Amino acid sequence: MSPEYLGLVLLGALLVGIFAGYPIAFTLIILSVVFGYIGFGKVVFDLMFFQTIGLMKEETLAAVPLFIFMGHVLEHAGLMERLFKAFQFILAPVRGSLYLGVLATATVFATATGIIGASVTVMGLMAAPVMIKAGYDPKLSAGTIAAGGTLGILIPPSVMLVVMGPVIGVSVIHLFAGAIVPGLILSGLYIGYAMTRSFINPKLGPPLAMEERATSYGQIFREFVAGVIPMAFIIFAALGSIIAGLATPTEAAAMGASGALILTILYGRLTYGVLRDAAYKTLRTSSLILFLAVASNVYGSVFTRLGTGTMIAKSLLAIPLPPLGTLAILMFVIFLLGWPLEWPAIILIFIPIFLPIVQELKFDLVWFSILVAVNLQTAFLSPPVAMAAYYLKAVAPKWELMQIYRGMFDFMILQVIGLAIVFFFPQVALWLPGVLFGR
Repeated sequence: MSPEYLGLVLLGALLVGIFAGYPIAFTLIILSVVFGYIGFGKVVFDLMFFQTIGLMKEETLAAVPLFIFMGHVLEHAGLMERLFKAFQFILAPVRGSLYLGVLATATVFATATGIIGASVTVMGLMAAPVMIKAGYDPKLSAGTIAAGGTLGILIPPSVMLVVMGPVIGVSVIHLFAGAIVPGLILSGLYIGYAMTRSFINPKLGPPLAMEERATSYGQIFREFVAGVIPMAFIIFAALGSIIAGLATPTEAAAMGASGALILTILYGRLTYGVLRDAAYKTLRTSSLILFLAVASNVYGSVFTRLGTGTMIAKSLLAIPLPPLGTLAILMFVIFLLGWPLEWPAIILIFIPIFLPIVQELKFDLVWFSILVAVNLQTAFLSPPVAMAAYYLKAVAPKWELMQIYRGMFDFMILQVIGLAIVFFFPQVALWLPGVLFGR
């Protein structure tokens, strides 16, 4: 068997292992050793060593545990609750005010944390009871919370973008800048949809009852200041310092984590239990991502050395399709992969396989990266595997899972519209990096 076809067998074995439920990282390493040894002998062990050392020297990846820690600390700080309360008081007389409050809070909070589970969980805990009490539509409420929570995967500082940068070979800073406008467009689509439906049918989102409103303008001002100023501090520390060129992503992540600790102390929320829980969750998530990064790096190097990646690229490029047609096929495959797989597996395993095709078609890699990010965000809202639904169901048990799925489906359509906007108008993703960095 030629090395190229051996690589196809390697890819098929990986898919079988994934769908059989074996741990992805161990599956990658075992398959890499077995097929690498068959393909080119003992060299596979040297390849594993140098690929692992090379990846561990990637300084940008040090930002991953720091951003994750920042998100988990902020989850306990109570900032999201204060921000939501402020929006709730300000918008109380408006139809659909809680929808707008949830999405505005989620958009702002997404600039301080890139962890979907934390965002959806906290939003569900604080907003779902208020929405149920106010008589809001369960489906639209669930869809709003789930969609707002997933903005954290796209809007910087996104952990996914930090991991994606070294894989695709582009600056994480450029990716952060490129993701801001698409993230705001998606937030705008969500808000426009929820508010339009509330104005057409007031029963879906009536104004809040008088007892749920602020008692004075002073109360509104205090809640707004308490919610916005600390968030502005975190946003500048974590994101503003990167965009302004004052810090690298790793340095900014350290500043953001330190800022989150300081604010949690000032709010009186930092206890040993909180610190231990945040550290444990950070260790667990970071270990998963970085171990998978090592395993997929080894797998990718074996796959590439066998020549299968080149063969797949040539085969796809030989199809009589325009470049955008080929890219559309890749986006569809990534969307399908997002159902059974988490984003680290897709970025670390499959994106390197697709990358030679994108490079051969001369597409801008920042634009391609943002397309992938928006696409993977869509997968988080796609039933039946959408993880956001399970996070929300855990904290809002009164809502049926089918109600949550139905609400998420509407927002998934909006997400596809957002993906189409970025796909057909690349400057949506490239304008801000061009302004800031002259790309």
